Amino acid sequence: MKIVVCIKQVPDTTDIKWTENNTIQREGVESIINPYDVYAIEAALKFKNHLDNVEVTALTMGPLQACDILKKAVALGCDNAVLLSDKKFAGADTYSTSKTIASIIKNKLSDYDLIICGQFAVDGDTAQTGPGIANQLGIPQITFVKEITKCGSDCVYVKRELEEGVETVKVELPALICVLKSDEEPIRPSINGIKKAQNTQIVTYSLEDTGLSPEETGIKGSPTYVSRAFRPEHNRGECKFCGDSRELARLIKYFGGIK
Repeated sequence: MKIVVCIKQVPDTTDIKWTENNTIQREGVESIINPYDVYAIEAALKFKNHLDNVEVTALTMGPLQACDILKKAVALGCDNAVLLSDKKFAGADTYSTSKTIASIIKNKLSDYDLIICGQFAVDGDTAQTGPGIANQLGIPQITFVKEITKCGSDCVYVKRELEEGVETVKVELPALICVLKSDEEPIRPSINGIKKAQNTQIVTYSLEDTGLSPEETGIKGSPTYVSRAFRPEHNRGECKFCGDSRELARLIKYFGGIK
């Protein structure tokens, strides 16, 4: 089985900077692996405990500094690392990003069986890129996956969290799943993993390898545009209520949307 894990470098939340186009500046900013993507890596590695001949490839799109998180992914246990990097990718929204990633998977990693993504990216929190990749590739997807309960060579069973409870789903491969944080502690790199990461050759692809035109990628290929980016202000004050308990209960139900 061949698994592609799509990971993302996100800026340290204490060091976020913005470009003139109101996109997050990534070059020259300290980055980490998106926390949800660490659990995606962990989910991929668990297949190795149940199946033979499992190969896990970590894939990310970004500037050359994204090699750092790919090295970390290899240190955690991934077998290969692929970087999709080109200046023409800059400023991509989730649609353009998913289209670009799907194109490189289709052209260079077409023998995949399963694609795993983190459900959210902490720098955007849109949860759109994973489903967008699946849509571009025309494969089934399962989101909000909490646990992979059973895996085989042609299908997987997962538990996904819904607002009204937990749902068990079977999906035939090839497919894409987006995972949530698990209840277990995140895996840590081993000494041998760190040594392997130092010697791993990262395969790098550019726009030319995707088969897309410059107008289809980056900010030119993005139908959405961030007009303004800012930190929300939290103004909390106290309110004194004078009345009986029944009136208070009515107001709590009204403002809390309780029916």
